[in-house]
Amino acid sequence: MKEIKAIIQEFMLPKVLEAIRGHPEFPGLTVSKVGGFGRRGTEEELSATPPKIKLEIVVPAAHVDSVIELIRSGAHTGRPGDGKIFVYTVDEVVRISTGEKGESAI
Repeated sequence: MKEIKAIIQEFMLPKVLEAIRGHPEFPGLTVSKVGGFGRRGTEEELSATPPKIKLEIVVPAAHVDSVIELIRSGAHTGRPGDGKIFVYTVDEVVRISTGEKGESAI
């Protein structure tokens, strides 16, 4: 299993959600408002930085590439600041309500 974290521009969220919902194995996601700046930014620029959205999605490894492409294409404007996508290994998932574990708990 893999966790995909994507930082995207806030105004691109509807387009990204529409794209991800089209995935046949759409697993669900967590959305958070975040702020930050790239390597050339300064703390003073943080207050002027447009709001960003962080998406967190856990998927079976077989779906990583397709979900990444849906996020990338949905969030792409071609301008600096479009965002970043990170992929992490997930060792275990446990559904709190049932105790179910593994991919079926996603």
